[in-house]
Amino acid sequence: MTRPALQVRWLGRVPYREALAVQEAVFAAGRGNHLLLMEHPHVFTHGPSADLANNLRCDPAAVGADFVAVNRGGDITYHGPGPLVGYPLLVLEGRNGADGPAESSAYVHLLEQVIIDTLSDVGVPGASRLDGYPGVWLGVAEGRPRKICAVGVRIGRRRTMHGFALNVTTDLSYMRDHIVPCGIPEHPVTSLAEEGVDADMQQVAAAVSLRAAATWTGGMLERHDVAWRETPDDLSLFSRGEGPGKPVRLMSRLARAGVEDAIDISERKPDWIRPHVSMGDNVMSLKRTLRDLSLVTVCEEAGCPNLSECWDSGTATFMVLGERCTRACGFCLVDTRKPGPPDDDEPSRVADAVRRMGLSYAVLTMVARDDLADEGMGHVARCIEAIRAVDPSIRIETLISDARGTDSLEILFAAAPDVMNHNVETVPRLQRAVRPSAGYARSLSVLARSRARGLVTKSGLIVGMGETDGEVRATLLDLAAIGVDIVTIGQYLRPTTHHLPVARWVEPPVFDLFKEWGESFGIGHVESSPLTRSSYHAREAASAAVPVTIGVR
Repeated sequence: MTRPALQVRWLGRVPYREALAVQEAVFAAGRGNHLLLMEHPHVFTHGPSADLANNLRCDPAAVGADFVAVNRGGDITYHGPGPLVGYPLLVLEGRNGADGPAESSAYVHLLEQVIIDTLSDVGVPGASRLDGYPGVWLGVAEGRPRKICAVGVRIGRRRTMHGFALNVTTDLSYMRDHIVPCGIPEHPVTSLAEEGVDADMQQVAAAVSLRAAATWTGGMLERHDVAWRETPDDLSLFSRGEGPGKPVRLMSRLARAGVEDAIDISERKPDWIRPHVSMGDNVMSLKRTLRDLSLVTVCEEAGCPNLSECWDSGTATFMVLGERCTRACGFCLVDTRKPGPPDDDEPSRVADAVRRMGLSYAVLTMVARDDLADEGMGHVARCIEAIRAVDPSIRIETLISDARGTDSLEILFAAAPDVMNHNVETVPRLQRAVRPSAGYARSLSVLARSRARGLVTKSGLIVGMGETDGEVRATLLDLAAIGVDIVTIGQYLRPTTHHLPVARWVEPPVFDLFKEWGESFGIGHVESSPLTRSSYHAREAASAAVPVTIGVR
């Protein structure tokens, strides 16, 4: 029987806590074999048995490093720009067959061997183990042992998490001056650069991927990378233009991601992507209600093709926190001028609209508000509270920003929406071009944190911007791996010539295939069609995915 391929992802530079959230979600869901590769910003991590009194020599904050306690073996170690960090999330064979516990020492031995073989592949022969000291070492045979790779793992229910940190171009002062690496004072640390080896991060990541797949999946490997970039990731930037009307500035990033074909905006759309618009009495009545209460809907602001269908059935998606976003994603029509302060009475007006419309299922979305101290999460939570004050049986879905990965997300999670939605939007390779102020790993971490809080969790993709079907499949595997319950997939429609172009029209049978893939991977419900948007058939999708838990708090 063929083993499933090892799903390898290069995720770029990812804050440690965000990576940990993704790891924990994959570990808990227990679906498939994965290898997450990345760098971290400066961080010291330590296991529960670490001797911090003797092995921590600095105030981490004073040297610009985070400090995180983790549930793994080992003492204190350093991650940052320069080490290749790898997290194998695997299903191990049992010691006594499929049902027996895994042999942890055997797994660590294999992981060390993957690194030993990788080093040989990139021109560093002679790497080995050092008796009594976990990890991978150079110079043992010559009597000059120096550690080049730290290893620390956790195994539970035959699942693995945590992994290794292989020093490629590491600033070794963080180890030599600020900690006793892995609690080993008697032997120094080193790196490929320190040893005079000219191997960059991409080469080392490729070598590790091949060796890991050969070790655990018989060489079967599927790898997808976020864009490699020469400068560190900065996911905190807003729109710098603060306004519409400028030509799209992301085309060069799209080209660097390998997307060069584009469909002219004047080209006639296929019949299957041409929505039927009917402004009947229900639609006009709803429009009057929204205008009376001075409310904004994403249906109008984002130019949704399903507006008349949804409004005719008496449903709409309320966009709170104003109609101006602090980000400028390459696909989105929402205004990017500087936003004003939130309206304090907006929660009560939204609740009044829900009451007047007689909704049993309300959808709240938001513009990104990176300018606010709590990223706008408190305001969304107040909207939830106001609706439930009208009628606690009303089910509520929230479609939120990533809140820059901050703890402000906990404000929203504590409000316990019935469905917590955050979109990854596109495949890893296109993230930088499509939404340069966000990140794939960060979005996965938001979804993972939601799932860990026990919330029904939803995400979405738009296709037709240059991705391949295989990349969509890989993204669905990633969403399934962290336990996402609902996924929406729809065709990208270019709003203006200032936005990213359409690279292809995805035909309806392909959307059917996406749905089949996602649900076969364990996602409870995939809503997939050319005109699907995040809130399309939201009530029906939620009920189809989790009919027992929806509405239960």
